[in-house]
Amino acid sequence: MTHNQHPLGSGFTSASTADDVLTGIDLTGVNVIVTGGHAGLGLETTRALSKAGASVTVGARNPQRATQTVEGIERVEVGRLDLADPASIEAFTARRADSGRPLHILINNAGVPLHEKREVDARGYEMQFATNHLGHFQLTLGLLPALRAAGGARVVNLSSGGHRLSDIRWDDLHFTEGYQSFLAYGQSKTAAVLFAVELDRRWADDGIRGYAVHPGIVAGTSLNSSVGEEQLKATGLMDEHGQPVVDLERGIKTVQQGAATTVFASTSPLLEGIGGVYLKDNDISELDREPQPLTGAEKAPPADVVQHAIDPQSARRLWELSEELIKG
Repeated sequence: MTHNQHPLGSGFTSASTADDVLTGIDLTGVNVIVTGGHAGLGLETTRALSKAGASVTVGARNPQRATQTVEGIERVEVGRLDLADPASIEAFTARRADSGRPLHILINNAGVPLHEKREVDARGYEMQFATNHLGHFQLTLGLLPALRAAGGARVVNLSSGGHRLSDIRWDDLHFTEGYQSFLAYGQSKTAAVLFAVELDRRWADDGIRGYAVHPGIVAGTSLNSSVGEEQLKATGLMDEHGQPVVDLERGIKTVQQGAATTVFASTSPLLEGIGGVYLKDNDISELDREPQPLTGAEKAPPADVVQHAIDPQSARRLWELSEELIKG
């Protein structure tokens, strides 16, 4: 099968920061939405894009807390957005439509932490899939008119090397027959890549391109912190003093380095005319044709994309299934 997973030779590395990849890029007049743009990688993404001149809207479940966090960052506003609540998503997209502003960059960054026990939303959908994928899917479809109005836009989905943990579980999407947290996480991150692949196929003619991003492993984020300090130490993400570890050889980064690939996907001129790809370390990833099985216990799972996450038939199937699921 042909694919576009061929590195560009961008000149950036895993050590590059968000500010590094934005050097020389002027985002004046560019409108951006970052879900969860007030914490962790999202906050660094918001800060870097604003510094380059962009106007950023942060989608947050708690607008008051988010407003306090982004205080002092120029051209940033906060809107209420709960990705597990379809009514909240509809209200957010309606407010955006009423503003009449085009949307040049949508960064689907927010995600729920790993859940030890199975949790579901009001519809009975498994919470990681419902929030990390379906919430962003509904949001993106609702923002399509604003994306079209930009005359050229990008949609960036935060995935992870953890997509290698699980394909889409077509026969038991919501883990009704036995919950495994790492598989649920992996499924949601595979969905993020497939979503970008099919979005690009459907919307490229409108000038809207889709990307999925592996930011690296950042021990200080709420997602990784949710697994507990002892496990972070056991997996080498935290030292004996409780401080986050940085080890680029194992893909463990600072927040500034972790946000870089998101910013690269959102803004780099090197990606003009290219879409539907998965990126890591500020470049397009290779396709790993012979992936090793993962159990969720590895200290540093490989980050290259695997076939099940970019399969065009699966991407189309997931899109059609997601359309049905968000109706329910």
